Amino acid sequence: MKSTLLAAALAVSATSAFASAEKYVLDPSHSQVVFNYNHLGFSTTYGMFSGFEGEIMFDQENPAESSVSVSMPVVEMITGWKPREDHFMTEDFFGVAEGDLITFTSTGIEVTGDNTANITGDLTMNGVTKSVVLDAKLNQVGEHPMAGKPWAGFDATTTLVRSEFDLGQFAPFVSDEVEVRISVEAQKAE
Repeated sequence: MKSTLLAAALAVSATSAFASAEKYVLDPSHSQVVFNYNHLGFSTTYGMFSGFEGEIMFDQENPAESSVSVSMPVVEMITGWKPREDHFMTEDFFGVAEGDLITFTSTGIEVTGDNTANITGDLTMNGVTKSVVLDAKLNQVGEHPMAGKPWAGFDATTTLVRSEFDLGQFAPFVSDEVEVRISVEAQKAE
């Protein structure tokens, strides 16, 4: 009997804790993932993903109960030079097939300040899933002045090691570490 009551109490508390999270969907026109790496010691090379999909279950009162999931097509990578983009799609790197995605699904959020948190999640890229931590900041929550709807904006950073995702070609000459900067806007779902 005690275990049944405990299970019921846990179910109710889990439901009520998640009930205050509200769904936001990413604004693909104002959400980007920008990455950079050192090229042979001569330059810092940049690339970007934009126009991707995702959702945030955002609990403003208890941010640790929030979650995020994002997916982006690998073929949508932009580097500013078509031959480089084409090379990244070959077997040297992604060996990409149509429909291949990079995904991130949060597994936990540790609040670190008034508007900051470490978001831990599973990043799947090139068929490999690894746990990564995003150093995230809530930029703003409020009514969007043009859309007239509830909106939220976040920035985050992390560093990835290419070789951990079987993408380590030409390392260490081309840096194995890739710095990632993320900026997203999300609209409250209707």
